[in-house]
Amino acid sequence: MDDYQTLIQTISLTMGVAWASGINLYAAIAMLGIAGAGGYVELPDTLSIVEDPLIIIAAGFMYCVEFFADKTPGVDTAWDGLHTFIRIPAGALLAVGAVGDVNPALAVTAGILGGGISAATHATKAGTRVLINTSPEPFSNWFASITEDVAVFAGLWAALNHPVIFIALLIAFLLFLCWLLPNVWRGVVAVFRRIARFFGAKKGDAPTA
Repeated sequence: MDDYQTLIQTISLTMGVAWASGINLYAAIAMLGIAGAGGYVELPDTLSIVEDPLIIIAAGFMYCVEFFADKTPGVDTAWDGLHTFIRIPAGALLAVGAVGDVNPALAVTAGILGGGISAATHATKAGTRVLINTSPEPFSNWFASITEDVAVFAGLWAALNHPVIFIALLIAFLLFLCWLLPNVWRGVVAVFRRIARFFGAKKGDAPTA
């Protein structure tokens, strides 16, 4: 029974850190670091590095930067574009660290799955932000950003304290993404086509004017 519980907790933590990293990497690292350093959770030795005060401070500082960048229309899309090269590999590394000291095959498997989940959540976040930014008012952007922050903290808390519930919700979320991501992608393509037509029309109208 103990081995089963340990396995479920490991899977929950591994997938949880990967899922959260794709949405807000710095919030995930800061929360894990504070929880581990404060003795609220016992992190695997391979992940305990996030308990270092310097890492907690750095993650907290970057979370504050992202907190404001993520709520500014246009800036959030540029921020997400830059973090395509940060969130996904970081999510894979955190997933590897979360499985603990295991054989290389399991570690690589955790990295592949973790990177895939981070990529899926990052693509969903970035794509929906592009669509939200087509709205002239900033309130929907603020609401989306705050909702994402709350989801990261609540999701990681569930992964650490209620692993079975978190795994069930994560599976449902991933199935939902199978339907959502193609629609988000079509919407993003439509937005960029409108932008391209706008600038193309302006360029073509110039000689006539």
